[in-house]
Amino acid sequence: MTADDAALLTVGQLARRSGLTTKALRHYDRVGLLEPALIDSVNGYRRYRLEQLAHASLVRVLRDLDARLDEIRALGLEPSQAEVAMTLRGHRLRLEAELVGVQRRLHVLDHVIEQGWNAMTATEPDAVPLDGETETALAAALFNGVWALLEQPNRTEDDDARMLHMSHAQCHHWSQVGTAVNFVRAEWQCSRVYATLRRSEPALFHARRAFALCEAAGIGDFDLAFCYEALARAHAVADDDEAARVWRQRGLNAAQDVADDDDRALLLADLESIPH
Repeated sequence: MTADDAALLTVGQLARRSGLTTKALRHYDRVGLLEPALIDSVNGYRRYRLEQLAHASLVRVLRDLDARLDEIRALGLEPSQAEVAMTLRGHRLRLEAELVGVQRRLHVLDHVIEQGWNAMTATEPDAVPLDGETETALAAALFNGVWALLEQPNRTEDDDARMLHMSHAQCHHWSQVGTAVNFVRAEWQCSRVYATLRRSEPALFHARRAFALCEAAGIGDFDLAFCYEALARAHAVADDDEAARVWRQRGLNAAQDVADDDDRALLLADLESIPH
């Protein structure tokens, strides 16, 4: 054994110091999640570098939180705090969805216990789907209705709630029958509604969705420029002045590529209305 070999950790040593079991370490080696630095060709003993202890400890924490192996593997060997946080946020959303499912099944279970299994045999009639023409008209009417509410002075709390519900409804309907441009504009409008109501997190969520849809579909001109505007406005609502400034400048730069003069004037007016 060389001096370098002596500096390596055995499976047992890494297990004790990281909180993982030796069985788990062998499994993580087999699936390519935590491979040893050295495997003895004679006896098959595994050895790990001391630097691998931090990664092993992170794996243990994430597995204790029931994170999936593919999620942990995707992080790589030296993930940043931001990368780990992003993975955990995605994992949290999945756990929340699972919790909703469990709560729904518990609710049904209570009904079966109280009313008997026969109560669950009745079937609901199938919903009648909207035809494309009707759903398109509905989406457009909702979209325009939201604009009317946005421009309405002295809105009440009920008006604000109705505006929110309508903005989500138009977004759903456009996603069923609209083009990529319709869906971008629908997400953009959701972001504007939330920004108007000073709710930064959903404003950012929908602005980012609109921008991602624009990029995925190769949409430019007016719609891409307004995605920059939405991101600038949402960041301003979140009091992230630096990010708002960056996105506002991108919107100003993009204004030069907006072909229609009226569209360009509207974009510039909206960008000017963002605090800077």
